[in-house]
Amino acid sequence: MDTTSNAAHAAPLSGRKVDQLLAHYGESHRNPRNEAIHYVAIPLIILSLLGLLFALHPWAAYAFVAASMVYYARLSAPFLIAMALLSVADLALLHAMGSLVLPLSVAIFVAAWIAQFVGHKIEGKKPSFLEDLRYLWVGPLFVLAALFTRMGIRW
Repeated sequence: MDTTSNAAHAAPLSGRKVDQLLAHYGESHRNPRNEAIHYVAIPLIILSLLGLLFALHPWAAYAFVAASMVYYARLSAPFLIAMALLSVADLALLHAMGSLVLPLSVAIFVAAWIAQFVGHKIEGKKPSFLEDLRYLWVGPLFVLAALFTRMGIRW
């Protein structure tokens, strides 16, 4: 089995909420093709969602990032730091897109969600967020957990 996904599939090592959320999320993300799709599509969905909010008004995107950071701060400091850095990079990219932010964000959003649902069709399981919306915020942590595992970082 690919070691990049072991962390996301492992049973919770503790009673920590973050470990429980990742273990549950991992239950519907075991197929390597579905995982690969998610590793690409989830960061693109985050970028495009921020882009849609940014097109509405930049402060809407900033507020969403701030609220997300509060959620991540309650789960794990390493995930909070990583998500904060990624969010800053995403916001910088959105600023660089200028007047193209809305059409690019719409295109990325649609394509990435289609890919996600194709991945879940391959997996044969419904997306986790359909049972609990918190999993929309756990998805990025699933991607980071795989990266952290490869880098030897414990969250």
